Amino acid sequence: MSAREKIVLAAMELFWLKGYNSTSIADLLSRTQLNSGSLYHAFPSKQDVLIGVLEAYRDGIHQQLLAPAWADVDDPIEKIFALLRHYRTLIVETDCTYGCPIGSLALELHEPDPKVRELIAANFGNWTAAIEQCLADAGKRLPGETDRRALAQFVLTAMEGGVMQARTHRHVAYFDRAVAQLRAHFALLEQAAKVGA
Repeated sequence: MSAREKIVLAAMELFWLKGYNSTSIADLLSRTQLNSGSLYHAFPSKQDVLIGVLEAYRDGIHQQLLAPAWADVDDPIEKIFALLRHYRTLIVETDCTYGCPIGSLALELHEPDPKVRELIAANFGNWTAAIEQCLADAGKRLPGETDRRALAQFVLTAMEGGVMQARTHRHVAYFDRAVAQLRAHFALLEQAAKVGA
């Protein structure tokens, strides 16, 4: 593993555990056991490390998130709920301290520079594009007039809000209620599609 890869992996973990602002260069050096010259050769500044982390999340969405959640799931709508179950597992395994890494960074960095903001948006965009593809694959199970992009963004909003509330209240029921409402919404859409067929 290259020094750059070590730094990105360490930063992913530290930014998730401590936040970007609370993670120091000393924390990164301690975690990676690299010297400062190696770190600054790979990343001239802490902000460059953040960009590397956001690029790694963006480029790794299928391998790191979607593929594990969608293993053995073929139904396109059930893929959406399998992904949400994946988040639920992370919430439960961390005693409700889990926060979506991208969502947490978006909340922490109130005025990120344009490159950072673009990468955060690209991460959200990739996530919603994957959901939108599931909705497209559902075909006539949803009404023809359904705005699939807006629905995909709504799924993201429900997930992020559910994660944030579960973390705040330290109880997974907040996430479960968001998912249950989303499930009910999908049931109504599928019912409407059948009536209109």
